[in-house]
Amino acid sequence: MSSAHVAFVGLGYIGLPTAVTMAKHGVKVTGVDVNQNTVDRVNEGKVTIVEPGLEEALKEVVDNGNLTATTEMIHADVYIIAVPTPFKEDHEGDLSYIMSAASNIAPQLQGDELVILESTSPPLTTEKMAAKILELRPDLAAHRDGETSEKPVVYFAHCPERILPGYAMEELITNDRIIGGMSEEATRRATEVYRSFCKGELLGTTATTAELAKLTENSFRDVNIAFANELSLICDKLGVDVWELIELANHHPRVNILQPGPGVGGHCIAVDPWFIVSSDRENSNLIRTAREVNDRKPNWVINKVREAVKDDSVVATLGLAFKANIDDLRESPALNITKQLASDMPSTKILAVEPNVVELPSSLVGTGNIELTNLDDALEQADVIVVLVDHKEFFDVPATKLAGKTVVDTKGLWR
Repeated sequence: MSSAHVAFVGLGYIGLPTAVTMAKHGVKVTGVDVNQNTVDRVNEGKVTIVEPGLEEALKEVVDNGNLTATTEMIHADVYIIAVPTPFKEDHEGDLSYIMSAASNIAPQLQGDELVILESTSPPLTTEKMAAKILELRPDLAAHRDGETSEKPVVYFAHCPERILPGYAMEELITNDRIIGGMSEEATRRATEVYRSFCKGELLGTTATTAELAKLTENSFRDVNIAFANELSLICDKLGVDVWELIELANHHPRVNILQPGPGVGGHCIAVDPWFIVSSDRENSNLIRTAREVNDRKPNWVINKVREAVKDDSVVATLGLAFKANIDDLRESPALNITKQLASDMPSTKILAVEPNVVELPSSLVGTGNIELTNLDDALEQADVIVVLVDHKEFFDVPATKLAGKTVVDTKGLWR
């Protein structure tokens, strides 16, 4: 596998760490991204995202020539697509980024290449991607079990990522990996690609099963979080500490309730369940309900804050990222809560604290009443403090700094 040339399409939160990890294990990798600034920074050995260990590894593989980046699609032996897959207003998957990548790859194909889709996708997306490429290249065929073709064949597979932001460089190597080919040979070839750096178990299956497996993992977590979030609403009415309740319940040997929060964010858990729902709306009632519970939780937080705010109150929102200790703002309930508070209370000053960014996110610019500040200044000035993310910087706040202030703690950080 180390002799194969891999084109990694998409150098974002998943693509860049994976491309770097592959290059660090001796594979010749070319990163392809539509963003010229991203390409320039990668070629300079500079990271574009916050991920522990990534910067040092990136510099190493750029310096030794194993990783280069470009905005132009190239010919390669293996293509790995890791582009965004958001959903539309009806919660149908938006496959436009995948199809755009496929359209750019199609002219480069000569036959015998392997095209791997890593992007988390609704069921049958890999088949649709292959159909798009073959529509543009009718001189080629997809490799299928039990079929022979007089045309040169291309191999297709789906291999979803399963990493936790903040731990990507470790988990890319240690986590088990699902390898789903559109044929057994495609599965075998894709397995060899990931064997080059992955020490976890490589689990072969079909492309559609691999797609659904990733969605199932995140939907399971979403349902569990929805249970915790619903408990938090009930406990608030009953005057019960939900974190103590969950801690006590989790002492049962077969109970493992996750933690409540201000909602669910990120590109995985907040999105993936909708891909299952959209594929079978009749039989996905539990999954849909869990999504709705978690999507409603930010409104509950907003109402709690509004109840605490007086005419001259200053509000501090602690955290804008979707989870602790990263800079990823995708589908972040903390970001959306801060934005909505500013909109609902235009005369209230909002102090946003996010240790992992250096400037106010573009979606908050222009509101007129949000200011990005540091933790100490926010604690000093604010009358109402809203804990939205459990960043490590927020753990050791002394109780004296909270005296006389109203605290809305959605993470149970200071209970």
